[in-house]
Amino acid sequence: MNLNTLTTTAQALMAPGKGLLAMDESTGTCNARFAALGIPETVEARRAYRELLVTTPGLGAGISGAILFDETIRQRTAAGVLFMEILQQAGIIPGIKVDLGAHELAGFPGEQVTEGLDGLRPRLAEYAALGARFAKWRAVLTIGHDRPSRAGIAANAHALARYAALCQAAGLVPIVEPEVLLTGPHALARCAAVTEDVLHEVFAQLRTQGVALEGILLKPSMVLAGADCPKQPTTAQVADATVACLLRTVPAAVPGVAFLSGGQSPEQATRHLAAMHRRFAGRLPWSLTFSFGRALQQPALEIWGGAAANVPAAQQALLERVRSNAAAVIEARVSLSC
Repeated sequence: MNLNTLTTTAQALMAPGKGLLAMDESTGTCNARFAALGIPETVEARRAYRELLVTTPGLGAGISGAILFDETIRQRTAAGVLFMEILQQAGIIPGIKVDLGAHELAGFPGEQVTEGLDGLRPRLAEYAALGARFAKWRAVLTIGHDRPSRAGIAANAHALARYAALCQAAGLVPIVEPEVLLTGPHALARCAAVTEDVLHEVFAQLRTQGVALEGILLKPSMVLAGADCPKQPTTAQVADATVACLLRTVPAAVPGVAFLSGGQSPEQATRHLAAMHRRFAGRLPWSLTFSFGRALQQPALEIWGGAAANVPAAQQALLERVRSNAAAVIEARVSLSC
């Protein structure tokens, strides 16, 4: 492990005024989004859509890194240029999703654990050889009656920590993503308590596995009331609850926090991110930014609809979402020394 290289990459991903584009949807997820809009669920349609994303003019002005899927990291433009080369030319660091998805946690109905540790070491070596400089692993935790269990939290945190250790050994910055799902009727306070428990366990496991915190990034969900909660919090309440939770759990050695959007609308995710910066600028030990998927892509996907003639308009919609979020994090480089 070369810690200097890892920290340099992590800091570059947290460049001021920039965030990450999560375009790591699995084939099944991508096809489901296409099906909802009547877009053909084919390899060529997925390739064309991803070409639309990576060739968006000016994308690198607001995007520091792009998270790819196994299919995507090997794809090329219609002109035969690897997507990886297009991203690198735009100054965007390529990364790769390496988990193999969440599966039922044996003995705990309704809970899941993410799999993919078997064979991960050679896969990481291959992705590094292809040009990836960071990776991502997503754990999924659902709030419900007596959920998540201690076993569910521990199993997912352990997998995240083992993944992170293997990434650093392979020279890749691990993005650690423990997602507390938005689904359910739970209140803001319940989400805050669960998220705090999850993050405490994640960092305990990272320490146990010898992971260098200076060479990771955290990708958590924001602290939100469940989508079915009758009393939804204000933007300020979400910002305050999220930052309070992070301050209680995330060590100062971590270079940055890049939030997932987690089912929020594009506008909601941006408002919450902007509020955190307005209310806490200069008071945090790590940088805050975005690592959004649908919250950046959905408007562009809807405009494109599978039609080549719509590519320029779709790219413009993507740029507008990127610029809105970049504006929200323009003060992202905050530290206790400010």
